[in-house]
Parts: sequence; C-alpha cells; structure tokens
Amino acid sequence: MAKAPAKDPFRCVECGWTATKWVGRCGECQAWGTVEEMAAPKKLSLVAGHVTTAAKPIGDVDLASAKARTSGVSELDRVLGGGLVPGAAILLAGEPGVGKSTLLLTVAAETAKQGMLSLYISGEESASQVRLRAERLNAIDKNLWLAAESDLGAVIAHIDAVKPDLLIIDSIQTISSSTVDGAPGGVTQVREIAAALIRIAKERAITLVLVGHVTKDGSIAGPRLLEHLVDVVLNFEGERHSRLRLIRAIKNRFGASDEVGCFDLNDSGIVGLPDPTGLFTSRHTDPVPGTCVTVALEGRRALLAEVQSLVSAGNADGRDWGNARRVTSGLDSARTSMTLAVLELRAGIKISGRDVYVATVGGMKITEPSADLAVALSVASAAKGLALPADLVAIGEVGLAGEIRKVTGVTQRVQEAARLGFKRAIVPMGSDLKIAGMEILEAARLEQAITKLKIN
Repeated sequence: MAKAPAKDPFRCVECGWTATKWVGRCGECQAWGTVEEMAAPKKLSLVAGHVTTAAKPIGDVDLASAKARTSGVSELDRVLGGGLVPGAAILLAGEPGVGKSTLLLTVAAETAKQGMLSLYISGEESASQVRLRAERLNAIDKNLWLAAESDLGAVIAHIDAVKPDLLIIDSIQTISSSTVDGAPGGVTQVREIAAALIRIAKERAITLVLVGHVTKDGSIAGPRLLEHLVDVVLNFEGERHSRLRLIRAIKNRFGASDEVGCFDLNDSGIVGLPDPTGLFTSRHTDPVPGTCVTVALEGRRALLAEVQSLVSAGNADGRDWGNARRVTSGLDSARTSMTLAVLELRAGIKISGRDVYVATVGGMKITEPSADLAVALSVASAAKGLALPADLVAIGEVGLAGEIRKVTGVTQRVQEAARLGFKRAIVPMGSDLKIAGMEILEAARLEQAITKLKIN
C-alpha cells in the first residue's frame, strides 16, 4: 500500500511555516521566495562513520591554530575580540554606500603588509574598479591578490591557486553556482554557497569575511540560517551625510558581543577613531543657551555627545500646543516628546505653543534613556535663554513623575568626562560618586536639577 504524502509538503526556510501547496510569499514571516518543497524524510543511519579527527581531552587541544592575529585596523580588532582568527567565518552587513568595501580593502592590505596572503573576490565590481579604490587608499601590496568572479567554482579555483590566509567575498549575494537550484542571490543559492565557503575556510584555516546586503528594515538579507553558520556577525552603520561609521558585534564567538568600533570615513579612506568624542561635541568660545553634554554608552565604550536645542520665541501667532512643532534629529522622537511634557508639567518650563528643535552633534544616534536629563536641561536652557556651564555633563533618566532615575555605568561615564576635561557632572541622587577633579551634583527630581543650575 502506497504511503500517504506529507500533510504540508512545503516549508518556509526562514521561519518554518508549512503549506499544502507552493506559494511565492510566506504566510507567516511575509518573506518572498523562501517557501520550498521538503524532501522525503530518510531513515536515520545508526552505522558508525569515518572519524576525521580523533577526540582528545580538552586540555590537550592545541590553541596555537586558533590564536587571533591583528587585522591592522585597531578598531576592528577591538570589536572582533583581538583580531582575525584562522578558520573563522565573519559576516559584515550594512547599507549600500556605508563603506563596507572600503573597510575590507583596507583590512586586506594591512594583513598583506604583515606578510600574510589576502585574496579579495569582488562579485560586484571589476578588478580595475577595485584597483582604482586601492590606489586611493594606498592599499597596494604584493601579498594582496584580487579577482572579479561570480561563480563558486572559479572562486574555489582561486583559493586553490593563491592559498590565502584571509579571504574576502564581496558580496555573498553575488556568488552563484550552476549546481544549486534557484536564482543568484536567492535563499537556496546563498545558503549553499555560504556553507561551502565556510567548510573550506574551516578545513584550510582561512579567515573568511563575507559581505552581506541588508533589507529595507535594516536586517541582514538572505536566509536566517546564514547568521547561525558564521562565527561573527558585524553590522556596519552610519548616516550617508556623516563621516562617522560604527561597527557593532551582533554575534561573536571569540569576544564580547556588545563592543563597538568607531571609524571616520573621509576622502582618503577609512580611519579608526580610538577617541571619537570630537565628532559628537562642538567647542564654543562663549557659552551658548540650548546646549548640554551627556555621556552615552555604545557597547562598552563611553562617548560624549552634545545635545542642542532651539525653542521659538512664543505663540504670538495664536498657535496652541497641538500646532507647535516638535522636531528631533539623532534622538527618539517619542521619548523626547515625553521629556518635554515632563519638563513643562513637573518643572514649570513653559513651552506650550512654542516650536522645539532638538538634535545631536555629528550625526550620533542616542536611544538610551540616560540622555533624558541632558535633553530636558538643553531645552530649559534654550527656553530661558540662559547658558549652562561649558564644563558640565548631565546623565540621568527622567520619569513621568519628574524623578531622575539611575542609569547603568554612571561611574564609567563620569570618568570619561573627567578625562576629557569636564569639571562638573549632574547625576541621579544616590549615585555616590567620588572622582578626582570632578564636582558631583546630585538631583532627585528634574526641578531640583534646574534649580541647582540656575536656569529656572
């Protein structure tokens, strides 16, 4: 008697949703082209197979082959947890034009200058186009090899010929194989090609870097399995009109997954920023109303950021609260609106009917609530026309009742401000800070902070 077919023979490779017939779009995660027919289940074999490497006590495992080597770019080494590990698979994703190719070409050149072979495979540009960029970046070295290929077989042939220590694929979505079903860049192609390249890298102790595209919502394009296959997932961020670039470690098997690297993208290339504070603050010859400096934590790194506010003169034209504009840049608009409401209702700063503009300097994005106090003080300063002290930093979360709440890493934040020459810090009550050369002002409520700074 013939066996009945499976109830739902089609499955989404992204989320596992099943269907009785093929559809172009998953009914669960709404992804296109991810529904595939499931193969008939095979009986599990219980016969012992060939052992590639004998098991040994964990203390006898050699660590030399897994020792990280520097990439030549200190900020990238910081995020990776020390450098490039032989046999590691790294996925670098980011929006078009953010500087992924520029960064990796610099890494390939710096690695080549250390005497190691680097192979850069470009699937999006011709070899001559990459050479032009390399000339501009001063990334020409005899140990840096370049090829423009889009076929997996040709890529493997280059790997066999060059035998590189570092292999960069730019990008994984452009590499295809005729032996794999699906269109180039599709889910099946990306999954199988990435798995093949990772297997080669593991077997030959090659550090593999894959460039990945992102979708409209900022997530990494392709199958979710791709992020599980690799050892490190890095996200390259930055505003198109800003020089600042950030690398965040989303997943890292060799180090911390909350580390951040800062870069400056300019005409001569991309440069690591060990101390990027200068990009996020502006020095004024005289104190200016509406400016306040705070300290944000990006991963494990404390970064000073300046919040600037502008408040219109008043409602002489008859507009009410509902018609007043609230414009933000670099800050969460909903949280800023909440802070403005608390500032008026709890601290008595009248901004009804007045346009309020709040922005950060240098294109920095602040999403954590520790900047609430700086936002409130900068708006209060702008509304009253009274400047805050130039050597002051403000750190704290503002609640709806007007209280100032503690935030994580206050000591680290204030120490960073003291290192950069700031003399005063206003922090939540009970922080218990004692830092040499720093005057600590504690406030339990927003109105107390405004009173202490004499801007009420």
